Amino acid sequence: MTELSDAAESPAQIRRTALYLTLAQVPSGKVVSYGQLADMAGLGRAARWVGRTLSQLPADTRLPWHRVLAAGGRISLPAGSPSGDEQRARLRDEGVVILNNRVDIRCHGWRPVEHSG
Repeated sequence: MTELSDAAESPAQIRRTALYLTLAQVPSGKVVSYGQLADMAGLGRAARWVGRTLSQLPADTRLPWHRVLAAGGRISLPAGSPSGDEQRARLRDEGVVILNNRVDIRCHGWRPVEHSG
């Protein structure tokens, strides 16, 4: 093998990089669904893969994983669990209102600008 081929990223690494780069753009106070994040990252209908991948992030990650919710704005992490409580606290700190375990997507959903100029 040549050095060039050794440096090439695997398809799995490319998918993760696309996911992480897209997630890093979600602004404070805004949320996206797992499916929306997958679509915006160019990963198609990979909502479950996104959830699994985010669940494997290291504890000290700087990625805003807490801004990713289930369909319809539902918080999928259980209340009372360490990660569920952390997600809710982080969202509230950013001004996101949580009511009945849901976030109002119309108010807090992230809609990146689809065109410029």
